[in-house]
Amino acid sequence: MIDELREEKIVDKVGGRFKLSTLIQKRMVQLQAGSRPLVDMKTDNRLEIVIQEIMQDKIYLDTDAHLKITGEPAAGGGPPELDLTNLGG
Repeated sequence: MIDELREEKIVDKVGGRFKLSTLIQKRMVQLQAGSRPLVDMKTDNRLEIVIQEIMQDKIYLDTDAHLKITGEPAAGGGPPELDLTNLGG
C-alpha cells in the first residue's frame, strides 16, 4: 500500500503532492475521531485505508480543500446565514 504513495498515479489523481498530503491528513483525523472506513479491508492501518479510499475514488478534496466523500450530499440547504453585526443604530 505504501508503495502507491511513490507512484505518480495517486499524486495525479488528487492533483499534486500537497493536495495528497492534505487529503491524507484530513481523512486520518476523521478516522482517528471514529469515522468508519469507506473500504472493506482486513487491516487497522489507517494510512492503508486512506490510500485505498483515494484509489477507489471514495474521498477527494473540493476546490476549497475540504475533504468530501463521494456520494455525500453537498452541504447547504436552508436559509443563508445572515450577518447582523453591522445593524447598528
